[in-house]
Amino acid sequence: MILLSNRHLINIETLLQVGFMVEETLTNKKSLSERDICRILITPSLMKRGWNIVTQIREEVTFTDGQILVRGQRHTRGTRKRADYILFYKPNIPIAIIEAKDNNHSLGDGMQQALEYGSILDVPFVYSSNGDAFLEHDRTKSDGTIETEIPLVNFPSPKDLWKRYCESKKIDEPAEKLITQDYYIDSSGKSPRYYQSLAINKTIEAIAKGQDRILLVMATGTGKTYTAFQIIWRLWKAKKKKRILFLADRNILVDQTRTNDFKPFGTAMTKIRNRKVDRSYEIYLTLYQAITGTEEKMNIYKEFSPDFFDLIIIDECHRGSAAEDSTWREILDYFSSATHIGLTATPKETKYVSNVDYFGKAVYTYSLKQGIEDGFLAPFKVIRSETDKDRDGWTPKEGEVDKYGYEIEQQKYTQADFDKKIVLDNRTIEVAKRITKYLKNTNRFDKTIVFCEDIEHAERVRQALINENSDLFSQNHHYIMRITGDNPEGKAKLDDFIDPESTYPVIVTTSRLMSTGIDAQICKVIVLDRRIQSMTEFKQIIGRGTRIKEDFGKAFFTIIDFKKATELFSDPEFDGEPIEIYDPKPSEPKLPPKEEIPLPEPKPPRRKYYVNDVEVSLVAEHIKYLNIDGELITESLIDYTRKNVYQRYATLNDFL
Repeated sequence: MILLSNRHLINIETLLQVGFMVEETLTNKKSLSERDICRILITPSLMKRGWNIVTQIREEVTFTDGQILVRGQRHTRGTRKRADYILFYKPNIPIAIIEAKDNNHSLGDGMQQALEYGSILDVPFVYSSNGDAFLEHDRTKSDGTIETEIPLVNFPSPKDLWKRYCESKKIDEPAEKLITQDYYIDSSGKSPRYYQSLAINKTIEAIAKGQDRILLVMATGTGKTYTAFQIIWRLWKAKKKKRILFLADRNILVDQTRTNDFKPFGTAMTKIRNRKVDRSYEIYLTLYQAITGTEEKMNIYKEFSPDFFDLIIIDECHRGSAAEDSTWREILDYFSSATHIGLTATPKETKYVSNVDYFGKAVYTYSLKQGIEDGFLAPFKVIRSETDKDRDGWTPKEGEVDKYGYEIEQQKYTQADFDKKIVLDNRTIEVAKRITKYLKNTNRFDKTIVFCEDIEHAERVRQALINENSDLFSQNHHYIMRITGDNPEGKAKLDDFIDPESTYPVIVTTSRLMSTGIDAQICKVIVLDRRIQSMTEFKQIIGRGTRIKEDFGKAFFTIIDFKKATELFSDPEFDGEPIEIYDPKPSEPKLPPKEEIPLPEPKPPRRKYYVNDVEVSLVAEHIKYLNIDGELITESLIDYTRKNVYQRYATLNDFL
């Protein structure tokens, strides 16, 4: 039984038996609400045409979380996107959208909204209805009749729509069998987000149609590993891919993958370790370093036959496989008969290296901007702080020596030189003071990552921060730590830093180690005291803060920028499609120039100058936030010049 306008009870079965002559039995259709139209007219029509109310019809489906809007330290959620109906051929395989209106609207009044949602969800068939009939928009067509009116009782059946979709995509019967393979459903009933389903379905469809090099671009924090798991699961269960290799270059990535998203593979899965190969498993996870080496005998991947693996997943493929002569590429070339899927948030595209050249154009891209608009990724505020020496530069006097007695090379030192060629101790102290001031004004236990120029710089910033936070550091010496590639004590605490349940460490200084592949779910502050000129690196660093963890008070994060790195936000490349510019000439070397070769940790120059008697002060600060259109808008501008003058000089004469 269903309720009609709080006054009449209508039996669905009765309506079905009378052939849906609802127009004749309901004399006042225009008094019905939109939901009445859905319950009494649209849903019964769908059921009559073979749509299963439990597995294929979902009503009032909210498919985004609503963008987080930040003002000061407060935030609210924007409007969530909600479709009146999403129709599924099978679970997680959507095929149609219906937007309903009450009968006081025309038949097509819901169509434009339906088309917007249809584009986002990439469903082939879009409908609008006011209870009189359906207006169909066929997104598989580019010419001919795209929109047609369909009587209420003649809505296409699931088989009808699926057949039309397969014909439009030229999907044959073997491919159809793979495309309709079931997803993994766990006991909690967790289902993929809409963009994850899109990535999974598009990848499966590409493989079903014979594509063997595939690129997926998904912003950091959007669940690339879970997406990869569902792809592997469906291919594995369909027996299309029987033996799979998951390849990564960080041990923590492999371990997190094995214990979390890939756990359902159970005893079919193994991690290659200790350079021992066991061919009795079906799912293999490994570091590329664990199966390769400088000597031929260390290349244990060759203990597998070249056709052993049917599928290889390359996680964070921008780091290694983009270069033709990388160790990654040797592995991929050896297993060239397998299907290769590259996963990345930041595809590498330069004149010398290219993901697109190897994998082809991405079959699906889900960007940081889209993730923030949908409310699945955390937005950010930007605080751009500038010292007088960053703004004006600094020139030593002729013959001036640093604090260790070395004569300083005569030149004007600018922001690009600080902490690389020359160190101004007071600048480091000023940076530490500003970070500390921010945390004291918000929460001193907010997880914070400070990105520095190199390891030596990270150590100096650690020292300066300890002096500014001696009260909390004296209570627990893990409050501030340096986590860099050369420091085993720091690396041992990396898991604690990214664990939401672990209080310490709180503030970490780093150089390159934490810029990628670290799932820092509750990191709320990212400090940039490093010049960043690589868009790939910049995106990866920003990705350390984009995860939302509202149960731990993490809905947005703050970027404190001392070296104008956030100017890259205004670059169209920041959130655009990767553009392939890889075009080596036969006469050119395949290796990129030295500055483009990715290094794990940059070595310090032969000598830095250390200057401890130059006064440094903060002179300006811009605070910006993301508006609803994804644009950085200035929230406030602070000029410290007048304040500094008043504090330093009692009178105008003193100043003059």
